[in-house]
Amino acid sequence: MLRTTGSHPPHRGRWAGPDAQVRLFGSRLDDSARGGDVDLFVALERPVEQPVLVSAQLSARISRRLQGRRVDVILSTPNLRTLPIHDVARREGVLL
Repeated sequence: MLRTTGSHPPHRGRWAGPDAQVRLFGSRLDDSARGGDVDLFVALERPVEQPVLVSAQLSARISRRLQGRRVDVILSTPNLRTLPIHDVARREGVLL
């Protein structure tokens, strides 16, 4: 499992802004699961004009910091529709 205890990740503000809430969810929370990508839920209090671009940029930046491990970023903002995956991430995710 990825480290989920301690203080906030030091680069969170630079990657997603100081108001971001970042949750790790999915298979990385299961110590018995092997492999798989890193699933991150990023909730922002402000609207995002180009959510696909923002999600891709966050994914690429974090992936580079994790030595190329695949990172999926799910965004939640006031201007985006809420999908079932958002509910799963909020319910099961661990706040980083």
